[in-house]
Amino acid sequence: MTRPHGLTFTTVNISAPDPGALARFYERLLGWHITVEEPDWVLMRAPDGGVGLAFQTETDYVRPGWPAGPTDQQMMMHLEIRVDDLDSAGAHARACGATLADHQPQEDVRVYLDPAGHPFCLWLG
Repeated sequence: MTRPHGLTFTTVNISAPDPGALARFYERLLGWHITVEEPDWVLMRAPDGGVGLAFQTETDYVRPGWPAGPTDQQMMMHLEIRVDDLDSAGAHARACGATLADHQPQEDVRVYLDPAGHPFCLWLG
């Protein structure tokens, strides 16, 4: 595959008040394994070698609102996770510590909040 200008996208960093705790949530959710854990930064990679997730300490972290109101901390990004079955994937997400968001904008997508409040979508694919 050609890489324009030698660039390779490798990792998404997610801010959190406790990066280790949030990484362990995603480890349970996705079945990935933590490869590096430092006090303020944790890294995990997809088993197939794809893009990884990293979690870093944000000492002044403010949970995003979903959907955000005019004075709420805005969501800066969210993860999209394809699933085969919304109900069983949602039950798994809740068992891992996710919360179903009150606002659900689409029929074939479920928005959940991770323990730090970041929205993520489970979508039927």
